[in-house]
Amino acid sequence: MPAGAPAPPGCVWDPRTACFRAPAASYANLRRALARGGREVDDRARRYAELPDGLRVHPTPRPYQAEALAAWRAAQGRGVVVLPTGAGKTHVACLAIDDRRRSTLVLAPTLDLVRQWYDVLRASFGVPVGVIGGGEYAVEALTVSTYDSAYLHMEHLGDRFGLLVFDECHHLPGPAYALAARAAVAPFRLGLTATPERADGRHADLDELCGPIVYRKDIVDLSGAYLAPYETVRLTVELAADDRRAYEEARGVYRDFLARHGIRMSSPGGWSDFVIRAARGDDGRRAMAAYRRQREIAFAAPAKLDYVGLLLERHREDRMLLFTQDNATAYALARRFLIPIITHETRVRERSEILAGLAEGAYGAVVTSKVLNEGVDIPEANVAVVVSGSASVREHVQRLGRILRARAGKRALLYELVTANTGETFTSARRRDHSAYR
Repeated sequence: MPAGAPAPPGCVWDPRTACFRAPAASYANLRRALARGGREVDDRARRYAELPDGLRVHPTPRPYQAEALAAWRAAQGRGVVVLPTGAGKTHVACLAIDDRRRSTLVLAPTLDLVRQWYDVLRASFGVPVGVIGGGEYAVEALTVSTYDSAYLHMEHLGDRFGLLVFDECHHLPGPAYALAARAAVAPFRLGLTATPERADGRHADLDELCGPIVYRKDIVDLSGAYLAPYETVRLTVELAADDRRAYEEARGVYRDFLARHGIRMSSPGGWSDFVIRAARGDDGRRAMAAYRRQREIAFAAPAKLDYVGLLLERHREDRMLLFTQDNATAYALARRFLIPIITHETRVRERSEILAGLAEGAYGAVVTSKVLNEGVDIPEANVAVVVSGSASVREHVQRLGRILRARAGKRALLYELVTANTGETFTSARRRDHSAYR
């Protein structure tokens, strides 16, 4: 176009190259705008292809899966589908790939999820599936990548895929991952998550990165029909007198430091402000030690761990997952009750063996800190115990979701143990702010 021509939407004139320039993510809107204007397009931006074949296996979608696909299609193939864990988000993605028939890149946050997607895509479409991440770099028309690897390689991948599937898309608005989404020309985008909301408010960026929420069903909408019926039980545990004195003493030191320095932990920058000020002197280091001590007492109160023993005995015929906020408490439970543990330090092979042992009944329980919060399929588990956790609604819903995979005759049960009259009381109230707990 000549320099004097009006810029197409989303474009700016670059005098160095004598052409209009636009970010990769504007590709679809730009093509549509040019087509509406009747302009001829010499499209050299895209290198993605049409898939010659679609799904090899065609399971009948559940009604809500068909509704989700229809809503996404009506939104021109861009948008977020919100479904609870166990509701079959992966099948919705396969239906979307079959519907668009474009080369597709699936992005997932962990290597475990990459492996699961690789297996599903290969079985569903019967074609070679590429993998990017974990030391592998093989690109095919259907490819699975970690978010980290996609960010590193999107410069060379951005024009090769017409559809991007963002699994656990609440990770996407992070600064680095968002750059990967913006560097791709893919006109079709599908986000999948059970909990799109983020504490930092950046879930609003999902509209730009993959589209708005086009369909949503929560746990309460599907429980009993498509997910296992469930019950949640909140148990308040009292501290022993000595532990109460130790807790109040430590919390007093910590709270006094916050008051003297005008730090509000509820503010967005409260935690970082505390860390910075605590590092400046002995007074701050004592406050940080006190903070950690009062958390340790609340997270792993002896009475709480005693009750875990009671629950293990009560549910000895069930398959149980024990969740903690920190590795120290997880290891304490593993040693005390002689049950296997999975943390971020557990190697992939050992982790697979432990989960297989739980599925087969060799183990009645597994304890973990946070690594089983999302993206792990454990249909045999029917009891979860939240020994400790953060205030995150997403984390709490994800932990419930781990035991909701439907099986014949299954009823799920989640216990939440909370130490009375501690910071855990407020943490519990915040993380239960979801329809699944009302």
